[in-house]
Amino acid sequence: MAGDKCDFEQTFSFCPLPSKKFSFLQDRETLELFMKWSMLGRVSAQTYSFDQCFYPYSSDKFALSFFRDPNVVSSLRKTEAGAWVPLDKPIVSVAVEPVPCTKVSMELFDPIYSCGILRPSGHLVKCLHDVYPDYDKLRQMLQEEDSEQYRVFGREERAELLFRLFKHLCVGGELCQYEDTIEPYISTTRKIYKDLISVQKDPETKKISVVSTVLKVCAYDESGRCYPGRREEDQTFAYLIVDPFKRHVTLFYHSYGVGTFTL
Repeated sequence: MAGDKCDFEQTFSFCPLPSKKFSFLQDRETLELFMKWSMLGRVSAQTYSFDQCFYPYSSDKFALSFFRDPNVVSSLRKTEAGAWVPLDKPIVSVAVEPVPCTKVSMELFDPIYSCGILRPSGHLVKCLHDVYPDYDKLRQMLQEEDSEQYRVFGREERAELLFRLFKHLCVGGELCQYEDTIEPYISTTRKIYKDLISVQKDPETKKISVVSTVLKVCAYDESGRCYPGRREEDQTFAYLIVDPFKRHVTLFYHSYGVGTFTL
């Protein structure tokens, strides 16, 4: 019983791990794509260690502890008027959405290659749009529920972190220059996903499985929503990716807007 009581009363403390580097933030080719997609300087990740056992049922308390921790607050930035500024008011609450994260390969995207979104060459099929002059069936599939290809992926598949990352990259930032082929989106999604999640191999079955718990988070101060941004926007997001065995948590985030134009 004492152990149970300890679990329910636990609070978490966090410590930044600046030595933890992400290949997708170091690789020049990936950074050039971020610049092209208007995400450079607006998408990032940072890892922290924490001091207590993590259980999925404590996700809300974990996230609130995270955004209230002085070591986290001092390293976090939010966007206001197009500039990154520190969190200046205490966090009073958090909204936490558990995100399924079960995929260990890119097979999830196999249907894209046989549903009319791509030409045999791998180029995206263009289509007309009332607002966007340079539109294609990939973005149509991702964003328009009444499109012919939307049903290629079901609700469960779209909920997966792997699919969400892919969609975030395909939609991009405010001045995104879209790709003509699928490959840059697929390869960059793979690189980021591999960097963010932790896996383990069963010694008997040799099966690989994801051990990370993923939480989509939004923090509120006394004035309302404040992190990752004041305004609700699909492309302004923050995910906490928890490795319960290493006791590491990675914050992966993006703020929609105009990215930087130089590496």
